[in-house]
Parts: sequence; C-alpha cells; structure tokens
Amino acid sequence: MYFRVAFLVAILAIVNCEYVSYNNYKVYKVKPETDKEVEILYDAEKEQGYLFWDEGFRRGRDVRIMVAPEKQHELVKYFSERGMTAELMLLDFERSAEVQRARPVTVTRNQNVRNYAWEFYQTLDEIYEWMDAMAEDYPNVAEVVTIGTTEENRPIKGLVIDFKKSENPVYGFIEGGLHAREWISPAMSTWIIKEFLTSTDPGVRTMAEDIVWHIFPVTNPDGYVYSFTDDRMWRKNRNKAHFTSCSQWNLPDDASNGVDLNRNFGFLWNTIGASLNPCAQTFAGASGFSEKESIAISNHINSLQQSGTVLYYLSYHSFTQLLLIPYSHVSGAGILEADNYGDLFEIGIMGMDKLTALHNTTYTVGTSADILYPVSGSGFDWAKGGAHIPLVFLFELRDLGEYGFLLPPEQIIPNNEETMDGMVEMHRVARSLGYHRSSAGSIVNSMLLLIVSVVAALRLK
Repeated sequence: MYFRVAFLVAILAIVNCEYVSYNNYKVYKVKPETDKEVEILYDAEKEQGYLFWDEGFRRGRDVRIMVAPEKQHELVKYFSERGMTAELMLLDFERSAEVQRARPVTVTRNQNVRNYAWEFYQTLDEIYEWMDAMAEDYPNVAEVVTIGTTEENRPIKGLVIDFKKSENPVYGFIEGGLHAREWISPAMSTWIIKEFLTSTDPGVRTMAEDIVWHIFPVTNPDGYVYSFTDDRMWRKNRNKAHFTSCSQWNLPDDASNGVDLNRNFGFLWNTIGASLNPCAQTFAGASGFSEKESIAISNHINSLQQSGTVLYYLSYHSFTQLLLIPYSHVSGAGILEADNYGDLFEIGIMGMDKLTALHNTTYTVGTSADILYPVSGSGFDWAKGGAHIPLVFLFELRDLGEYGFLLPPEQIIPNNEETMDGMVEMHRVARSLGYHRSSAGSIVNSMLLLIVSVVAALRLK
C-alpha cells in the first residue's frame, strides 16, 4: 500500500523556493478533426501560453494541454468558440505528481539499496547506488562505467553486462532517461539490468548472454535531478548558455535553460520537428552534438565499434505506447531509406504482439513521421544513419495519455514485464533473421566468398 504523502514536495518547499508548483493545474484533451482545427492548435501553442504535452499535431490524434488555474476557463472558451471541445483529463496535476512520488513508508527509512522492488521511482543517486551494488554482487559479469560528465558535473554512468568475455564482442546499447520528465524510462532500464543479471527465463538468458550490454538508465542526469527537485515537467538538459527572456511566449525565462537532447544528435540536425528557439521544448541546441550528453553517447558508441560490432541501440521514452523505427523524418515510401526497414518492422510487430499478450497493452509500430510526428536530430536516428547500427528501436512506453508523464508507481512493474516480453521476442525474431553473432560471421564469410568468386570470374574473362 502506498502512503500518498507529498514528503518530497514539502522538503523542496523548504530548501528551494524556486520549486515550480503545478497546484490545481488541469490537463485537457483536444482532438482536431480537420486541417483547420490542426492550425487552430498551432495558433494556440504559439499565442496562448498553454503547456502542450504533445508535438506535431495531426488530424484524429489527441493533443493534451496543461493549463494554469487562471487560464482554464479561457482555454475551454477558446476552443469552444472555434467549434472544438476541450475534454478534461486530469483534475489536478500536482496531486497526481504527489501520487507518483509516493513510496512505501519503509523505503523512506534507511532502505537497503539492494531491496529495490520497482514499487517507486528512484532518484538519480538511488539509481547510481543500486548500479554500484549490482556491480559488487556480480563482479564477474557487471561493471559500472562512466562515459562523460554533464554541465553540472554529474557523471553519466551505466552498467556493462558481459557473460562471455569474447574477443569479438557484439554490443547492445540501451539509452534511458534522455528526456528528464519521462521517469518510467529509467525504471524500465534498471529492470532490464535486473532481468539480465538474475532471470532464469530461457529467452531472457539468451538475450542477456548473446550480447555485451551497455545500459545507461539516465543519459540526462542534470535534467532528471531537476525534474525531482524543481520542475516535474522538465524535459531538456540544464545547459544555461542560451538563457534568454521567454515572456513573449508566456513562459518563464527558465524555459530557455536547456537543450532537447533528442534533437541534438548530428544526423539531419534541425531539419524537421526541432526548434532554434531556446524557450522551446524541442530546442536543438547551437549545433549537432553541441551537448556533453550527446557527445558522450556518440563517442562511446564509436569506441565500441572500434573493438567489436554494435548490433542494438534501444531507446526508452514515454508516453503513447509506440515502437518507433528509423527514420523519424520519413513517411510513406520514404520509410525504405532504412536499408533493413522490412526486417525492423517484422521484428517490431512480432515483439509488440508478444508484449500485448501479457497485459493486453497495445502498441503501434512504424516511423515517427507516420505514427507520431516528424523528428530530426534524435539519438536513435543517429544510431541508424550515423553509426549504422543494424537494429535500432525507440519505445514510447505506457500509457496512452490517461496519466502521461505521471504514470503511477503501481504501473511500473506491469509496464516493465510486458516490455521485457516484447524485447525477448524481438531478439528471438532477430536471431531467426540472422542478426546474431554466428550468422553475422557467416554472412560476412558468404559476402567474401561472393567477392572472391566475382573477382576470379572477371580475371578469367
């Protein structure tokens, strides 16, 4: 049972008078049905100062808008006068945030880090302490690594899981917590660590031992901490180099203190679905790879490729229950820009069917431009187009918007269980298609034999 106590909020109110309170903020849902109504939403986003939870509006797709108490009547009236309905979804954001922060009362009293049971959302310090403990408990398999530091001098720490110590390793990279407010992402990433180290399920064991996993639960440490201490809705990192006034968009100036890391990677940087406005949630930064976090990730991937083969890049976000395939800027026939899109789609569909079978949670598979909104400069697109990693997927985890970024603690375990089932099935299908160590070698050998045969035939001529 959870004690719905806002203990963290009370502490923060004492030590940090800058804490952003969303008391009595409501969340409304609006669904545009025509191109004109889509334009009305874009106008509202630019002019009215509402806090939109969604990007890239399109017909037939819900848009969630968070509104301060003094603007709620205005929002309902604004859409009503334009023939649209704003449906109330969340009565009080701050109260729901307090529920999400809640944890069993025993946990607040000198908990043993090894007893973490995914009943609450961990702070950054708790995640790092837990990873340290896992490395101590599994010294022959697990090792903590640091790939860089942030603007606020926090380490970007991950756990390497390597069962076979091969001379020709095949790597998998897991990126969690790139967007600060998406707390279910780090909770999912730590669950994967736990499963890979402890599960006796044959499918999990195969996936864990086939690959040398580099798992980074929080790739945006500064933003993640800020979402606990100052602003629950913080998304970006905390780079303050672009600080400016945001008053013309009815936003606090602090909105300009940060870069959207999932728009900062140097593959098609800032071509679509990103902004050069520091006040925007999708601010892409001064240039591709301008941020310490994106540089750390790309440098680490590049270093892995010097010593072996990187087979997987898996990214975890929330919300909307989607499995995204590169590339995020293409739709329709353009999806074939990814050379193995057919394989990625097959792997994704079969994996999500398996995911759905556990708790009847439905996921949609496709490119972001087709099923979400166009994006450029994302980490997982760079992994495919820049680093040329074969198997690249981005999970948008639970839910469909009922709670959104405030997924209650009691949904952590069901979310993680079903996602793990989907991942294991995806790996099984990938193996059947030849994406694993032995078949990779045989494919290379076959290609070499083909080249040799062609050269020999040309010489005979």
